[in-house]
Amino acid sequence: MDVAVLGSGSWGTALAILLARNGLDVTIFGRDHEELMIMRHTRENLKYLPGFTMPKNVTVDDIANLGDSPMTVIAVPASAVRPLLAEMQGNHPLLVMASKGLELTTGQIVTDVAAEMKPDSMVAVLSGPNLAVEIVQGIPTAAVAACTDPRGADRVRSAFMCPSFRVYASSDVKGVELAGALKNVLAIGGGLSDGLGFGDNTKGALLARGLKEMITYGLAMGGHIETFLGIAGVGDLFATASSKLSRNYRLGYLIGSGKHVADALHEIGQTTEGLTTAEAVVHIARQHGIQIPVFETIDNVVREKIQPRGAVSLLMERFTREEGLDFGHLTHQQYGGKDSEHVNDAVHEEEVIIHDDPSHDTGA
Repeated sequence: MDVAVLGSGSWGTALAILLARNGLDVTIFGRDHEELMIMRHTRENLKYLPGFTMPKNVTVDDIANLGDSPMTVIAVPASAVRPLLAEMQGNHPLLVMASKGLELTTGQIVTDVAAEMKPDSMVAVLSGPNLAVEIVQGIPTAAVAACTDPRGADRVRSAFMCPSFRVYASSDVKGVELAGALKNVLAIGGGLSDGLGFGDNTKGALLARGLKEMITYGLAMGGHIETFLGIAGVGDLFATASSKLSRNYRLGYLIGSGKHVADALHEIGQTTEGLTTAEAVVHIARQHGIQIPVFETIDNVVREKIQPRGAVSLLMERFTREEGLDFGHLTHQQYGGKDSEHVNDAVHEEEVIIHDDPSHDTGA
């Protein structure tokens, strides 16, 4: 076995197929015995990724049988990463985090969780505009492999790179992972706007303001601005916030169309990372004094504290001040090595956080 993929959903299956097409021997590990048995016999993931036959060099096994693996890809929901790492057996020198979300209880990115739980492993992250169905269809796209050790990023890039899947290397682990997690929240917002019947102008304004907040939060957490303006940031946001293949977009669209959150989640039938990421990022932002009203409003909508139409209207009423980013607090590395005198020419925008209730609890 060259690569172990932990997670038998659509994302884990798509990554396994991609790796196998590159000539690697891949094993998908999961928990649902019946589902795994069906995958073995049909050579398809009929539940989550039907219509795509797994190559012969893909095997399927129970997570209890996981042993040593030179490369281990984690493709489970962010909430499941910590317990999964806690029970993992064997030697795993390179962990590739493909989960796009924040841990709700701590607000940590999953690479930090992995570094904490598996201190002897090198930890990398893979992220980008990567919708599972389009990957297995061979539709061209790109991704970013980030690791603090360049050797780790190069190994991930080499494993995944192919004519339809271009991989770039980066050392900005925090930026790449935060971009992948935060755009899921904005994708819900994009779906909300469409579900409410607003036009492309409305969604464009909403996503632009959300991107500004994503960058503000990401830089405060240690990410680099070029990451958020590149494939892992803007690229992933463009793909996810407008595609019906995106679970997060679909969640927002269904809520905007009048469905309750529980009913929308039931209809989608798979994890929507943006739901918990919204709550986590709003909580962390408040702790650090970071103002992200678009994210806060989306969180209030998905927790059914305010109505979708009123939320979008309130946000649109806010878009009247001068626009810009404050680069004054950034390090030389974070703003790409630009001279601070030039970077500080950017205009800082004052923000006011919208609360649906003056007594709104600022906890998570």
